Amino acid sequence: MIMQTINREHPEYIARKAMWKHYKDLYAGGEQLRERASEYLVRRHREPNEVYLERLSRMFYQNYIGSIIDWYAATLMHREPSFLLEGNDGTAKEFFSSLANNCDLKGTSLSEFFRQRFTEALVCGSSYVVVDFPRGIGSAMSRAEEDAAGVSRAYLMNYDADEVINWNYDQTGGLEWIVIRTGCLRQSRVTDAKWEKETRWIYYDREMFQVYRTVGDERGIELIDEGRHGLASLRRVPVFHLKVLDGMWLMNRAALLQLEHFNKSNALSWALTMGLFATPVVYSDKEWNQVVGESYYIQLGAGDRFGWTEPEGKVYQIAADNLVALKDEIYRVCYLMNQAGDSSARQSGLSKQLDFGTTEEVLRAFGTTVKEAMKQVLWAICAARQDGITIDVAGLDEFDIDEFGTELDDARKLLELGIASPTLKKQVFKRLALKYLCDARQEVKNQVVAEIEGAE
Repeated sequence: MIMQTINREHPEYIARKAMWKHYKDLYAGGEQLRERASEYLVRRHREPNEVYLERLSRMFYQNYIGSIIDWYAATLMHREPSFLLEGNDGTAKEFFSSLANNCDLKGTSLSEFFRQRFTEALVCGSSYVVVDFPRGIGSAMSRAEEDAAGVSRAYLMNYDADEVINWNYDQTGGLEWIVIRTGCLRQSRVTDAKWEKETRWIYYDREMFQVYRTVGDERGIELIDEGRHGLASLRRVPVFHLKVLDGMWLMNRAALLQLEHFNKSNALSWALTMGLFATPVVYSDKEWNQVVGESYYIQLGAGDRFGWTEPEGKVYQIAADNLVALKDEIYRVCYLMNQAGDSSARQSGLSKQLDFGTTEEVLRAFGTTVKEAMKQVLWAICAARQDGITIDVAGLDEFDIDEFGTELDDARKLLELGIASPTLKKQVFKRLALKYLCDARQEVKNQVVAEIEGAE
């Protein structure tokens, strides 16, 4: 990859980068959306500029889709996943326990890290995780030296979909290379406190990485670092893609509905607000120069008529009913019918369970996606470190804390069948113990699993 082409953008990236910006605004809402309100609040035909500017200043946003995405992420990770480490390599188990509690060297747990990546995937359709290792000075002669120098301490970095600008896959679907672009503001010197924009490009292929940088608008792109990355021994790009299916890309399903609701709710609010300020009407053919009402008035001749057109019925009520229907449709396309409709209507327990059935299936599908991404990352780290253990990820498939009693009864009935399998008994005990201890530290979980494995 040469400097002249490092900033080249993939055609798919070019087609989607404007959409990603809009989706992030709709998810965040608040001041982020207010600053770009003119991109979303539709201007009426021949609307005077001063009226449109006033409407922009009064805009508000009912952020249903943001709350829905956060609800899915919180519900999915309500019970943290369990990491099953099997083998006799105590040092490796200790490392992965540390990784589970601090995976990015910033104190973020592995579960919280992937919750953030999952949220990004629901907003933009995908997100990215990079596995990296600290750079060492010289070459270590043994694994003990690597551990002592800290170069075997793998950690994770996260990147959003709009930061990955170019990539290429081979014929088997494997990633050949990828380019990540990030930007930030930095002070060149403390004395003059001058802020300059710094842009960085990180290029990864199956063995090497390169880091390019430019600062400000006048400097060219320069290569500032290069070398072999942490997964070079595996001959794979150290970037992992967390992607949701199009049918479960919640923001993409609800964005247009959310925009329609935004424009209609603001239009109704504006009409109601204007209706609070009555406009005086003067029926006279004489000259009128007195100030009345809110400093403006309408003058008509004695035989003139003035009025408004609207559909048959009460247009405000029609608009209010349509807003309710749009809100319900946003929840419906996001598989949350139990949270739509009239919240005051009473439902039986069976009815609520049936409504939540589809939502549970979607949550389980999301759980499978997140677990597979976790496994790929952990397996790659384990292989790169050449650890003598096997790793599995369990959980993210139960979403009601009351269901533990039901699972406990099912496990008791299974064991009462008297199946002559010590392995089955240990697996059942491990599953129950890890689910009950979902919020415990990974070291405690590992100790419990080891004690169950060592029991006769």
